[in-house]
Amino acid sequence: MRVAQLSVAETPTGPRTPLRRVGYFMFFSRWIQVPLYLGLIVAQVVYVWRFMMELLHLIQLGFGGSPAETTVMLIVLGLVDVVMISNLLIMVIIGGYETFVSRLRIEGHPDQPQWLSHVNANVLKVKLAMAIIGISSIHLLQIFINAAKPTITDRELIWKTLIHLTFVVSAIALAMIDRMMEGGRPQHGTGDGEQSAATSQERLAA
Repeated sequence: MRVAQLSVAETPTGPRTPLRRVGYFMFFSRWIQVPLYLGLIVAQVVYVWRFMMELLHLIQLGFGGSPAETTVMLIVLGLVDVVMISNLLIMVIIGGYETFVSRLRIEGHPDQPQWLSHVNANVLKVKLAMAIIGISSIHLLQIFINAAKPTITDRELIWKTLIHLTFVVSAIALAMIDRMMEGGRPQHGTGDGEQSAATSQERLAA
């Protein structure tokens, strides 16, 4: 009996205490990533500035002259490209901080993103892959519009098309892997519901 009491008393104050401190330190090290996300916010500001400059250039061309339709289309595609990259940055900043650093604690806020409520590492990867496909599509469309220029070669068209298809295949593979992982996880909610239903039936029978 005495040996059992000693073992129980010595266990919490034994070698677990230094390991627990190391674990707390490693968990606290996640805050090292905060400057990275702050830097991405600065990059977001740069893209907003670039968007405003391109928009001013489009206004000057549209109302100050008669530019070709292809020129206007390319400028608009450039604006769309900037917006999609900005959306990608928002997903990385908000989703990455929520997933790997700390909770944002914005539950119930009317402006809370809909995708943030169920975000995890796998969902974030799929969303980032879809955003990269959108950005690649804009660049590929710009290349197709400029295909008549002598600077655009057939080899460049083929390679950029293959790169875009690679992004598409990668996104499909990530989505399939995420679905397979979700299907392999046990459905705790269903089991609890069945157990509670069985318990209620037993009570009614009694």
